This record gives sequence, C-alpha cells and structure tokens, in this order.
Amino acid sequence: MPPKKHSSLDRVLGRLDSLDAVNLTNLVQRLARERGLFEDIFNTLQEGVLVITLDGEIEYANASAHRLIGLGEDALVGGTLWRLVPGLRSSLGIALDDEATMPVVTREFELAYPEPRTVQLYMVPFTGEQTASGRRFAVILSDITRTKQNTEERIENERTSSILLLAAGVAHELGNPLNSLTIHLQLINRKLKKLKEHKDIDSVAESVRICEGEVKRLDGIITNFLEAIRPQPPDLAELNLSDVLAEVLAFQQRELSDREIRVEAETRDDLPLVMADRNQVKQIFFNLIKNAVEAMQPGGRLRIKARIDDDMVYLAFGDSGSGIKQEELTRLFQPYHTTKVGGHGLGLMVVQRIMRQHGGQIGIDSKEGVGTVVTLQFPRKDRRVRMLRN
Repeated sequence: MPPKKHSSLDRVLGRLDSLDAVNLTNLVQRLARERGLFEDIFNTLQEGVLVITLDGEIEYANASAHRLIGLGEDALVGGTLWRLVPGLRSSLGIALDDEATMPVVTREFELAYPEPRTVQLYMVPFTGEQTASGRRFAVILSDITRTKQNTEERIENERTSSILLLAAGVAHELGNPLNSLTIHLQLINRKLKKLKEHKDIDSVAESVRICEGEVKRLDGIITNFLEAIRPQPPDLAELNLSDVLAEVLAFQQRELSDREIRVEAETRDDLPLVMADRNQVKQIFFNLIKNAVEAMQPGGRLRIKARIDDDMVYLAFGDSGSGIKQEELTRLFQPYHTTKVGGHGLGLMVVQRIMRQHGGQIGIDSKEGVGTVVTLQFPRKDRRVRMLRN
C-alpha cells in the first residue's frame, strides 16, 4: 500500500501545540476559508447531502437537502431523519441492525411536502474511526421524479418500436413446437381412424403426451411475450405472502438442489395479509430467487426473513454472493442495465414496477465480498383499508 500523503494543513495541525498566537489566528482563518469553500461547493449540488449518526441524528445538511425535505435553512441539523421521513428507518432495519458488516444501501421513497415527488436515497458508512456517537453515514438524496417519468415514457416508446423485433423472435420460437405439434397430430389422426383397441394404442398415448408438453411450452412463450409488451394492472386480492413464497420455493426446489443452494426461510405464522396480485407476486419471487442463485457459487446460502411493523410487511432475500459494486448499486433499476453476462437488464425494473403498482417499495443493500439483501415492503391490508377510509 503506498504511503499516505499529508497536506500542508495536516503538517501544521501536527505542530498545533507549538504555534504562537499569530500563527494560530492565521490557521483558524485558513480553516474558516476552507470550510466556507466546501460549504459553497456542497450548496451548489443538486443532490441533497446529509451526514447522520446510526440513530438518524443529522449532523450536516446542504441547501438541496433542506429543499428536498421541505425545511428551511439550518432546520435539519440536530433533527432526526427517521422522524422527518416516516417509514425510512423500518425499511433500513436489516441493514442498520448488522453494524459489523454495514452495507451500502439504496432506497426509493415518496415525499408529499412541499410537493409530491420521488426521492432516491444512497447511504454509505464512513470508513474512518467512529466518533463518540458511534458510526456515521453519508446520505445522498436525489429527486428522481422527472427521471422516473421520462424513463417510463422511454420504456413505452422503446417497447413500441421493438414489438416487431420481439414478434420475429417469438415467431421463430413458436416454429419448432408448432411443427412438432403438426406432425404428431397428423399421426394421431391417422391412427385413430384405424385403431380402437390395438397394440399401437401406447404409441398414440405417447404422441398425445408430447403434444401436451409442446402446448404448455407454447403457452409459456406467449405469456412471457404478452407480459413484456403489455404489463397488466394488478388484480388485487387478499394474499398471505408466506403461502406464495412456499409455492415458489417448492417449484424451484430442484434447481436449488442442483446448485447446492441452502435455503433458510424464516416466516411468521401471524404474517398479516396484504392486497396483491398472486401471479405478479410469484413473478417477483421467481426473479429475486433466480438473481440470488446466479450470484452465488454452488454451496451458497439464501436467507429469506419476514418481519412486520404497524404499517408494512417486509420480506428480505439475502444471498451469500459476491455483492454489488457501489457504482453499480444506483443503476440497478435502470432499463437494460445489467451486471450479468447475457442478462437483459429488465428483471429488477419489472420487480420495481410491480412493487410500485402494489403501493410497496423495493430496497437493496449490498457489500462486496459479503452478499446482497433485497427487501420487499408491502402495505398491510388493514393499514391500506385505514388509509382509504381516511
């Protein structure tokens, strides 16, 4: 490791006890100028910048942070971020509870004051020594309201322009099973004309089974195609997330076993009901488990844990993979952005869209070399009813 470079200011501070009154005054003035310069730099940023403690106490806030949160100058310092943004502390629960391996986290949340908008939070722990109040974090707040709207419009335009290309691919995929279906159906028709009870009846039954398998494959291709070009609004109904998770894990059990992935699912018997679309929630679980499996080597561990508070039901999917680089973390939900070879970059975007349509949120916490935790946040059914009545 190369030796750490020291600035002239560091050298002066190292001789602080030997400075006379004049040099000490000059040092104080220099520090004040440098502080003022950094204040000016931070206040020109469009992003909000906060420094907070583990308890959420705000030690520093730039001008954009005041604007985004809707409080006047110097009104944030000394306040608690968890009180200013209700629900944020709960969504960060798992990340903040594990202080030993504190990950970099990203969250998206809605603010209603002074005007409705969507804000993305990016939080990273300081790597230096702890202060008397414990760990400190740098928090970056970005107003992504317009970006989200533009992204959705761009996705819609790109979807429209790519329909012909998608249709050509789907038509190609449909060709082989259709040919197989045609051949076997012809065989069935010929044999059925000749057979009632005959030794060849077994071969007819085999042809029927082949046809059934090909029909299922066709149905899957068509379903995926339609979901890609025409996402449906959720068909909300009472849903127990534990039951749906058990179904998905049972369906994926063979793949998990083949990859030697150990699954530890901690759900609750008293998990509150949510209002959700069963098939879309299954799609979310399939995508997240698939991503986790692909991020791990054989013998990895997938931990799924449920928790609740007064308003939300949380499901956290944690893998023991290689983690995500900090520079990649804030781009995960962008369309066509992927970190996997051969990936299409739409999986997490689809998950985020479905969660938004359910009134929920998705958050990602990751640390390189440790793994990634994806947290889903669903509104409780009883809370949703109270909100509608209000």
